[in-house]
Amino acid sequence: MNGQFVENVVNSAAFALIGIVMFIAAFFILDALTPGKLWDEISEKKNTAAAILMGSVAIALGTVSYTHLTLPTNREV
Repeated sequence: MNGQFVENVVNSAAFALIGIVMFIAAFFILDALTPGKLWDEISEKKNTAAAILMGSVAIALGTVSYTHLTLPTNREV
């Protein structure tokens, strides 16, 4: 039982790290595709539209990650 707990904690930490890396990569990709610096727009200029855009990216990444992780791996097509 203790071994299963440790395995679950390690798996959770690994998937959390993957999610954080995905979000950072998405932020930099979106920053490269949009005019100006996205972080400056959000933090210094208090641009609500830019903040909503990044919030929607976070929700989309979370939805895709959750869906991917909860799909059965041995399903028949």
